[in-house]
Amino acid sequence: MPATHTAILDTLHQRFTDNMQRHGGITWAQVQARLEANPAKLKILAVMEATGGEPDVAGAEPSGAIIFTDCAAESPAGRRSLCYDKKALDARKENKPKGSAVEAAAKMGIELLDEAQYRALQQLGEFDCKTSSWIATPDAIRALGGALFCDRRYDTVFTYHNGADSYYAARGFRGRLIV
Repeated sequence: MPATHTAILDTLHQRFTDNMQRHGGITWAQVQARLEANPAKLKILAVMEATGGEPDVAGAEPSGAIIFTDCAAESPAGRRSLCYDKKALDARKENKPKGSAVEAAAKMGIELLDEAQYRALQQLGEFDCKTSSWIATPDAIRALGGALFCDRRYDTVFTYHNGADSYYAARGFRGRLIV
């Protein structure tokens, strides 16, 4: 196994052990077996880690597939100041951001959390108390030029809207990967 795989496995194992409340009923042996059988997914998790996501196990599918979600306290620092998608980026005439959340997630090999997934993540801890995160936006909202984002304030999870072409230093995106 390459050194980079060993390093990310060690990081994930430590995070798994430190946050057992996030993954009741799932053992590290189950996680490790799936990761070792899917080295391409380990590379994706390494990118999630490198961009500040702090991926951790957030559940399992009935099939036994393991769900990893960005569990950094705040929206991943390496994925901020992005508009929502390529259409929004292309529509901006000046002061363009460096990219878009949807395309960055796709390039990484992950998917943006949707609202239900974001709210489920918030059941595992308190996230985005100072930042916000773009979430997958329904086509009907996007067709009208909008996009959705979430955060946690006043011990409550909020869902908001903004123009898809907007971007802020404190707004990034969270993703998930199924292994």
